[in-house]
Amino acid sequence: MKAYRFGVYLPGALALLLALPGWWLDAQLAWAAYLAAWWFCTGCVMGGLVNVWIHNLTGGEWGEVIREPLLSLTRALPLLVLLFVPLFFGMHALYPWLSDAGHDARWAGELTRPEFKRVWLTPTFFVVRSIVYLAIWLGLALVSQQQAWRRSRPWSAAALLIYAITATLAAVDWVMSLVPVWYSTNFGLLVLTGQGLAGLAFGVAVATVRGSPSRAVMGDLGNILLTYVLLWAYLAFTAYLIIWGGNLPDEIVWYVRRLHTGWWWIGLLLITCHFFIPLLVLLSRSAKMVNIALGALAAGLLLIHLVDAWWLTVPSVRPRSAHVFWLAPLAAAGFIALVAARVRGDLVGRAA
Repeated sequence: MKAYRFGVYLPGALALLLALPGWWLDAQLAWAAYLAAWWFCTGCVMGGLVNVWIHNLTGGEWGEVIREPLLSLTRALPLLVLLFVPLFFGMHALYPWLSDAGHDARWAGELTRPEFKRVWLTPTFFVVRSIVYLAIWLGLALVSQQQAWRRSRPWSAAALLIYAITATLAAVDWVMSLVPVWYSTNFGLLVLTGQGLAGLAFGVAVATVRGSPSRAVMGDLGNILLTYVLLWAYLAFTAYLIIWGGNLPDEIVWYVRRLHTGWWWIGLLLITCHFFIPLLVLLSRSAKMVNIALGALAAGLLLIHLVDAWWLTVPSVRPRSAHVFWLAPLAAAGFIALVAARVRGDLVGRAA
């Protein structure tokens, strides 16, 4: 059994080892790819918990078929917390506000209040906040796995509020501050919606592979997926529309790095595969009732959420680099393999 547990981690570890040359070829890109892969996997885990908490509050048969897969996915969170530690060593490569060049003058000329950022964006405070976020999420996951709390409605309501606050702050710290002069007031909600969508997509994909849920359950799951898709598209479009309309230098810098580089086609891919195609499929009642169709769509949404994680992080650090085509997928494959091994190992251990 010990040999098996060690062996299941080998593919993920090997993928990350193969990505090591990226640190010599382009260290900034390598750290950005690492952050994106970590953000994707952690978002899926916590997004799954969000759907469990929502089901505890609302009830319904739809949550029963995805509950166990989503709770099993949370077993990977301690591993992901450990995998965050290397990012502390890559902070200076990722975050320009850590540079000593310019000192207090680095915020001169921006429209937001520089006094706040001088306090908030400091290395020690950043590390402390990161540890607090991770500790809170780990605590939420551990408590939610306990039999006495799994279906507690008061706990679920409190957990949703705690996670919404901490995830919003974490998104600002870990992702938005990659471009420190840029800001968006709905960025946290956009990230939370994407994570909830990814978590539900994982649960639906596993549920359809394990067996065929009833037509009523598939219809409910399809409708919830549609709600997530519409909310994500609305938030992403309104953020772009407001910033495009204002056309202010400190606000458009985030989109310039994406729409004036080779990343513009990733934007088109997200519009097509994260909105239009899922919208057309989920608006069809007959398509939602087909087990294979709903499962394939859920798997596709999970994959496009990985692309969204790259879109949110990598261009902020390295908008132009040919190494992204092999380094980002390799880092993501390593993380996904490690998470899958942890979840599978837990299931095998419980079965034994």
